[in-house]
Formats: sequence, structure tokens, C-alpha cells
Amino acid sequence: MIPVTDFHFFAAMHKQLVVIGGGAAGFFCAVNAARLDPSLRVTILEKSSQVLAKVRVSGGGRCNVTHACFETDELVKRYPRGRNFLKKAFHWFSPKDTVAWFEERGVPLKTEADGRMFPRSNTSETIINCLLREADRFNVEIKMNAAVTSITREDGMFHLQLQDGRTVNADYVCVATGGYPKSAQFEWLRSLEHSIETPVPSLFTFNMPGNPITELMGVVVEDAAVKVTGTKLNEHGPLLITHWGMSGPVILRLSAWGARELAEKNYHFTVQVNWLNGKYNEATLREKLTRLRAHSGKTLVAAENFGGLPKRLWQYLLRLSGITEEHRFGDLPGKNENLLVANLVNYTAEVRGKTTFKEEFVTCGGVRLSETDVNSMQSKRVPGLFFAGEVMDVDGITGGFNFQHAWTSGWIAAKSIVSLSAP
Repeated sequence: MIPVTDFHFFAAMHKQLVVIGGGAAGFFCAVNAARLDPSLRVTILEKSSQVLAKVRVSGGGRCNVTHACFETDELVKRYPRGRNFLKKAFHWFSPKDTVAWFEERGVPLKTEADGRMFPRSNTSETIINCLLREADRFNVEIKMNAAVTSITREDGMFHLQLQDGRTVNADYVCVATGGYPKSAQFEWLRSLEHSIETPVPSLFTFNMPGNPITELMGVVVEDAAVKVTGTKLNEHGPLLITHWGMSGPVILRLSAWGARELAEKNYHFTVQVNWLNGKYNEATLREKLTRLRAHSGKTLVAAENFGGLPKRLWQYLLRLSGITEEHRFGDLPGKNENLLVANLVNYTAEVRGKTTFKEEFVTCGGVRLSETDVNSMQSKRVPGLFFAGEVMDVDGITGGFNFQHAWTSGWIAAKSIVSLSAP
């Protein structure tokens, strides 16, 4: 037992790391730092009453841990912001390292057809329990309802003021708060001489109020091409029609790549959709219709269903084109044929707003990357201050890429802090 008279001396010999934020990046930094240096006292400050909230809801409650994209040059193409920064970061901790880290702790991952990786258990609780076990094993202290309002640094020590009036001191601080939707919420980091790239939403769905296509909610088209008119933004992939408009991977990718451009438009723009991507464009579809008119004139148009579209969507597009169940290719008026072509390969819809994709809010913006050392995640402005996760100006498309950045930056920060804390 340590004599009471020696307690303060003993405490002074043990460096203190405080991690702000109990999400994926914060936990990964905390548990790895505590594991690598058992003498380091590690505390997680979580502003809410629940840790790892995004981990719990990710992937429909299954947790999309990472993506089976193991070539760095390809991997960084999945990040609209931070590509060059991440190319260096993934050298230190890659998706292969993520897979190995969890498997070493009894959590094997599986790869789905689209490359997304989930725990074999198919539940996010497996990932949460793994991280909580690691925290318990290495004596990481977790403080809930501990929102930080300011940080000051004096004589080499950080002093963190909490919302409830408490003060927490630390030798090292890792900020892993996630993104903030409003620029003003970064003010406490600006006070540490850091520049903030203005935050705007990423990974959101497109609202189309009043558009009758919303009556088809639940319909999925496996490969639709979507572009935003008047821009260079275009993507293709699965599209989901919802009760508010359009969602699915293709829309989420567009929202990520166009985060700033669409914000400048106040989320009022027009999209064009080719429902038959990979099968027909306007020219080839017209050729197909010409052949059908010439050789299959008695065939009912409704019976053709170009490209095997979902039945409800095909019927909707026929109605939109003024085509009835009785129309045959041989007597199809030119006006209706033109409408059908337009609706199949150049369907237009007005977007008037956005909706957060489920509970997975992601922001574009945050701490300017040029002010962070990619090889340590340490601030170039304030020694002993580190960043991990989405608080930095890095964001990926949907598919496990944001979690991979969280694991990578958290691990690099942990390793760097331990190298500094060593006697």
C-alpha cells in the first residue's frame, strides 16, 4: 500500500491522458494508450449518458466496422475530404490492422458482397462490448455527462473546465468529440489557436416534398445513375425511394462529395436519374424502341419492362408517360414514346431539403488538417494536444470508411501519446 504521505508524489509520476468523447475514435485512443502504457492514467469524458452511440446504430445496428478495401490508393478515393492526409495515416494503421485488432480480441469480422465488413455476430453490441472490456481491462476511467466547455494550458498542464463546474487536469488531451453541426460549437478549439473549416452536413438523403414518386416508398433500384444538374456531381449505385424522397448508397455518396456545393444551394437543386444505368442510355433505348416498333408492333408496352425494373416503378413511369395497359409498340404515339425515354433514362426531380440518414450524422469540416501532424495526430499549435476522428476535416462516404478513419487516427494518437509519456 502507498503511504498517504507519498500519494501526491506517486500521482505526479503517472501521466494523465484525458480523451474528450466516448465514441469510436475516443475509445480506440483510450484503450490502446492504456494498453501500451499501463502506468498512464486514462480518462474518457463523454458529454452524454451513453458511450459509443454511433457504433450502436451503424449499419442498421450491426456496426459497419470497416471496408474490405486493402489498397491505400483505392481506399483514399472513398474520402471526399482528407485524401492526402489519410494516405499517410493509413500507412500506420490500415483496414487490415483493424480486422486483426478485433480478431485478436475474439471479434472476427465478415465481408459482404459490397465490401462492407461487420462482426460475424451481426450485432454492434459485439463491438461495443469488446471496447468496454478493453477499457475495463486496462483501467480506463469513463465519466458520463461530462461536457467540456473550455481548455487552457499552463506550465505544461491542461485544465479542462466541465459544464457542471468541475475541473479536470491532464498532461495530454485527445479531442475525439466527433463533428459539430454548427461552427460556433468549435469555439473552445479556436481558443487553442486552431482554425476550423466551416462544418456542413454530409451523408444525407434528398427530400422531394409533393413529388408523387414518394408513394413508391420502399422500392429499390440496384443500379441507378444520378447526377445533380448544373454540377459535375454524378454517381451510380443502389437507390432507395422513401416517403420523403430518395436515399440509398448512390444518394449518400452524392451528398458526401457534394456536401459544400449542395449546402451553398441551400439544398434546392434538380437531379436527373437514369433508372436503367448499365443497360441503356437515350440513344440505345431509342434504338431498342425502333426495333420493337418495327418487329414487335403488337407487343404491349407494359409487358416489356426495360431492364427488369421493380414492378411498381415501371407502372409509375408508364403512367407518368401517359401509357396505358392497352398501348402497343406499333401504335404508340411519338409524344408518349419521348416521355417514356425521358422518364426511363433522364427522370428529373426537384430536391427541396435534406434529411439526416438514420442516426448516422456526419459532418464535412472541422479542425484544419494542415495544423495536425498526420504521423502523430498531435496539434502543430499546442504540444500535448491530439485529435482523432471526425472532429478533423475528414469524412468518408458510407460503407465503413468513417469508422476506419476513427480507428486509424485513434490508434496513431494513442501510440504517439505513449511515446511521449515514457520516462
